[in-house]
Amino acid sequence: MFISIEGRHATAGLAQGTNEMQVPTEIVFQNCEPSETLRAEVERQVARLEKFSGRITSCRVVIRAPETRHRHGDAYRIELRIALPAHQDVVVNRTHGDEEEDEHPLVAVSKAFAAAQRQIEDAMREMRGDIKEHVAPDHGRVARFVAGEDYGFIEASDGRELYFHRNAVLNNAFNSLAVGDEVRFVESEGEKGPQASSVRPIGKHHLT
Repeated sequence: MFISIEGRHATAGLAQGTNEMQVPTEIVFQNCEPSETLRAEVERQVARLEKFSGRITSCRVVIRAPETRHRHGDAYRIELRIALPAHQDVVVNRTHGDEEEDEHPLVAVSKAFAAAQRQIEDAMREMRGDIKEHVAPDHGRVARFVAGEDYGFIEASDGRELYFHRNAVLNNAFNSLAVGDEVRFVESEGEKGPQASSVRPIGKHHLT
């Protein structure tokens, strides 16, 4: 697996009054050679987000090419982690979609940043007090994991299954989770619908 990691500032075209990120944008290429076109698109998208919100302190972007490019439906996977002060990180994990156009990495990058902007908008409203800051956590059980991937599904108390990613599990406890473990979590709106964030394992004992 080819991996290239580099950090770059994305400050070109920033609106007056916005703050430069505290650390350079980190761009990681996996299973593919570094691309100047993709790098430029990431920097453009980061600069656009900084215009939208000057509170961003860091951004990490992983561009993962499919290992078997000859198979139809294999698409680039884009992972974003954006840090905001006084708020949990904004995390986006775009896997391949149903549309053929998603196979183009520029489209995948654009859609990932669009999803990140929606999350940042929610975070800004929360920090302004436009929405309730302290959401009572729901509870459920780990229903299943997807083999070889960094995500799984939680069965909520109302019977629905919610997607969750390893980055949403507090205290880096993803690897210690097992099917059937009870967890508390905050439901949030993800790119493809409701998902679980701020997942906290609480064991297998009965919840009251």
